[in-house]
Amino acid sequence: MHDHAVLDLAVVFLIAAVIAVPLFQRLGLGAVLGFLVAGVVIGPNMLALVPDPESVLAASEFGVVMMLFVIGLELSPARLWVMRRQVFGVGALQVLLSALAIGGVLAMMLLGGKAAVIIGMALALSSTAVGLQLLAERKELTAAHGRLAFAILLFQDIVAIPLLAAIPLLGSSADSGEPLGWQAISKATLTIAAVVLGGRFLLRHVFRVVARARTVEVFTATALLVVVGTAWLMNWAGLSMGLGAFLAGVLLADSEFRHELESHIDPFKGLLLGLFFIAVGMSIDLALVARDPLMILLAVFALLAIKAAVLTLLGRLAGLDARSAISLAAVLGMGGEFAFVVFAESFKYGLIDGALRDQLVVVVGLSMAATPILLMAFDRLWPAAKRRKNERPADAIEDGHARVIIAGFGRMGQIVGRMLRAQNIAFIALENSAEQVDLSRRFGNKIYFGDPARPDLLRAAHADRAEIFVLTTDDPEANLRTARVVKRLFPHLKVFARARNRQHAFKLMDFAVDGVIRETFASSIELAEQVMQALGVPAEQAAQRAQMFRQADEALLREQHLFYDDEAALVATSHDAMRDLQALFEADDRANAERSAGE
Repeated sequence: MHDHAVLDLAVVFLIAAVIAVPLFQRLGLGAVLGFLVAGVVIGPNMLALVPDPESVLAASEFGVVMMLFVIGLELSPARLWVMRRQVFGVGALQVLLSALAIGGVLAMMLLGGKAAVIIGMALALSSTAVGLQLLAERKELTAAHGRLAFAILLFQDIVAIPLLAAIPLLGSSADSGEPLGWQAISKATLTIAAVVLGGRFLLRHVFRVVARARTVEVFTATALLVVVGTAWLMNWAGLSMGLGAFLAGVLLADSEFRHELESHIDPFKGLLLGLFFIAVGMSIDLALVARDPLMILLAVFALLAIKAAVLTLLGRLAGLDARSAISLAAVLGMGGEFAFVVFAESFKYGLIDGALRDQLVVVVGLSMAATPILLMAFDRLWPAAKRRKNERPADAIEDGHARVIIAGFGRMGQIVGRMLRAQNIAFIALENSAEQVDLSRRFGNKIYFGDPARPDLLRAAHADRAEIFVLTTDDPEANLRTARVVKRLFPHLKVFARARNRQHAFKLMDFAVDGVIRETFASSIELAEQVMQALGVPAEQAAQRAQMFRQADEALLREQHLFYDDEAALVATSHDAMRDLQALFEADDRANAERSAGE
C-alpha cells in the first residue's frame, strides 16, 4: 500500500455508500441491503478496490460494539432483570433448538460430530447488527416481537463466549492452545467485576467532571473512550467486546448523561455499522456461488427455514400473534457475524477444512443479504394494519422561536394552548392531521402541519432553543416515536407527555420524560369524587380520598415501571396496593369517627 492507502479506502467506501444506500432506499429495499451490495461491488470478486476485506471487517466491528452500548443506555439494570425470562428462557431455547436441528442435518450429511456441534451452534446465532438495524428502520424495536428479538440476540452474545472457548478444546490441535483453566476464568470474572463497579461508581463522576468543562469535543472523546476502553478490556480478558460495551451502557442507563451520551455516540455508530455491512458484502465469494449455485442456495434456504420454524414456534409460545411471530422469524432467521469468527477458529484448530469454511462464510453472508428482501416480501404478502396517509407536504415554519412546542393539537393540546395563550406565552403547535390544522388556524393558533417525530421539522421549529415540549398526540406508537426522537436529539427539553394507559405510560417512562399524564386519570378521579358525594360522603372527605388515591396510584405506577413486562408481578403489586389503600381508608374512617366522638 502507498502512503495514501487509508485515504483511498475512505474515498472508495464513502462513494459506494453514497451511491448505493439512497438508491436502495428509494427502491424500498432498505439501507442494510444497499451497504451489502456496495460491499459486493467494491470487493475482491468484482471491482477489487479493497485489497484486504478481512482487516476492514475486524475494524468495523466497533460499529456493532457502539450499537450495543447505545442499546444498553436504554435499559436500566432493573429493566434488564425484568427481561431475564425472555433472555435466558426464550433465548436459550432458540439457540439450543436451532443448534440441535442444524447439527442434526449436518450429522446426517456424514459430517464429524465435533464439527456438526460447532457449526450448528455458530449458525444458530443471528446477526445483531443486521437484525437491530432492520428493526430500527422499520420502527419495530419497541414492538412485542422487537423486544423479544433483542432478548434473543442478547443471549446469543452471552453464549458466544463459551462457544469460542470450546473450539480449542474440541480441535485436533488443542494442545497448542491455552486451555480454559482457572486463570482464564478468574481473568474474565475480574474484568466483568471491574466493568460493573467502574460503571456503577466511577463513570458518573468522570462525566460530571467532564460536563463542567462545557466542551463538546471533550465530552465526545470521553464517551468514545468509555466504549472503546470497555471493549478493549473485555477483549483482553477473552470476552465479547460488544457484551462489555452493552454492560457499560446498562450501568449508565440511570445516569443524567444518558441522552447526551446517546447523541454523541450515534453518528460514529452509524458510520461504523455501514462500514461493517460493506465489509460483510465484500466477504461474499461470488466465484464460489457461481461454481455450485444450487448447493449454496439450498444451504441458505435450509438455514433460513430451520431457524424460522424454531423462532415462529417460540414466538407463539411467548404470546406473540401469528404475524409478529413470523416477523420475529424473518428478522432473526439469518446467520450472524460471529459465525465468521467461529469458522475461522474452527479451521485453525482442524475442525473443518478450508473449502467448507469458505462455503459456510458465503452461506451466512447470503442469508444476511436475503433478510431485507424477505422482510419486504413478507410485508407485501401480509401487510400490517393500514395507517392513515397524508399526501400534503409539511408546512414551512416561519422564523422565530417559541418557549413551548406542542405536538398534537387535539383535545388535550388545545386546552394547553389556550391556557398558554391566555398568559401570553408563545408556543408552536405541530399536528399531523391536515383537517385539524385548518380548523385550528381559524381560531388564530400558530399551528403547522407535519409529523412531530421528523428531526427536520423539529429543527425548523427551533426545538434547540425551546424550553418545554408538550406531547399530546393520540396515537400511542407515534407518541412514543416522537418522545424517543426528542429526548435523543434535544436532551435539554423538558418533555411532558400524554399517555393512553398504564402500559403506554411505562414505555414513556423508559424514555425518561419529565412528566407522564394519563389522559383519563384526572377526570376519572374527579368523577369518582362526585359519585362519593352523591352517595352521602362529605365533600371534604371525598376530596381527601380522591387525593389519597391519586398519590397511591402514582407511587404504584413508579414501582410497577421497574417490572411492567412481568404480568404476575403487576397483578401481585396491584392486589397489595389495593389492600394498602383499603387499610388507609379504614384508618381515616376511624380517625374521623374519633374526632366526631370527641366533639
